[in-house]
Amino acid sequence: MTQHAALTIDQTDKALVFAFSGDLDATGIAGVWGTACSRIKKASGPALAIDLSGISYFDTAGAAFIAHLEKMAKDRNWEKTDITGLDPAAFALVERIRQTESETPREAAAPAGALRTFVENKGRSLDNFLYDAHTFIAFFGEIFWAFLTSLVHPNRVRWTETLRIAERAGADALPIVALISFIVGLVMAFQSAIPMKMFGAEIYVANLIGIAMVRELGPLMTAIVLAGRSASAFAAEIGTMKINEEIDALTVMGLEPVRFLILPRVIASTLMTPLLTVFAILVGILGGAIVLLSLGHPFMAYYNQVAGFVSWGDFVGGITKCFVFGVLIAATGCIRGYQTSQGPSAVGEAATRAVVSSIVLIAVFDGIFSILYYALGV
Repeated sequence: MTQHAALTIDQTDKALVFAFSGDLDATGIAGVWGTACSRIKKASGPALAIDLSGISYFDTAGAAFIAHLEKMAKDRNWEKTDITGLDPAAFALVERIRQTESETPREAAAPAGALRTFVENKGRSLDNFLYDAHTFIAFFGEIFWAFLTSLVHPNRVRWTETLRIAERAGADALPIVALISFIVGLVMAFQSAIPMKMFGAEIYVANLIGIAMVRELGPLMTAIVLAGRSASAFAAEIGTMKINEEIDALTVMGLEPVRFLILPRVIASTLMTPLLTVFAILVGILGGAIVLLSLGHPFMAYYNQVAGFVSWGDFVGGITKCFVFGVLIAATGCIRGYQTSQGPSAVGEAATRAVVSSIVLIAVFDGIFSILYYALGV
């Protein structure tokens, strides 16, 4: 039987205290909504304390009500809002309502005929960029924390799902990675052989192909292929879940979306990217070998040039990038999917943003690695 919500209000020096009891659902909150809101408008703070230990039933309507009270206190510049007495599942529901409100459009559409100045446009662009950067950093922090806790409690990771994603993102990507790497090695060898031939130094094409594939082109081309293939897939999958409210259902059930959905994809991508890169390096070097063989040089001469010029330090430097690229690809795809809005084209837009953001981050971090390696003399 439904128990209407009851509200007890107490004003102390430190906070305005709301103590709720009964059923905090759509019917229950109808009797206390006006009282609670009007009291917040009349009070002077400095903080709001909400005690929900007496609640016998709590649903989405109650979570929206609590989030609304919290927002009212924040709009009045109160110091803080303390919520106590909620179990983890109910608190996760309140947190989801907060996230939904924060993901709403940050600015209303400009009135018809209104024109923005150049400074206004650039200011809004900068504001959107900073907001997007803040969102990325927050999500990366959640993912990193989930990864650290999984090291302590590995049984919390969905290893079956991780292996399935690794197969899709890794083994299924072998043909396209092989094709791209082979063509890159082939074209580089042909183009570099033309000037080398003028000086009778065609054999040094092997040195160029070896160092370029190991240190730069192997990791970079593999990452770009995975950005177009895996990041878009992750964004589309999670974006579809977001539209179908499956992520909301996970939150209501007390399951963390980051640990349940994003962490397996990040682990799978981080492990498979270096393996695909090793494969890409070998295939790219093989493409250069075919060109040298067609120019009359024996295969062993090509092998000796590559093996004598490329060191293990070069190999480790290239593979180290791949772990970072793998995290960036998976995390960016999942974050863009998690940011999917409503609408028929929302999933497609999320996938596009995932690919663009992944490639931009890959290029930025590749430049950072190049500067770092140069400074360290690697």
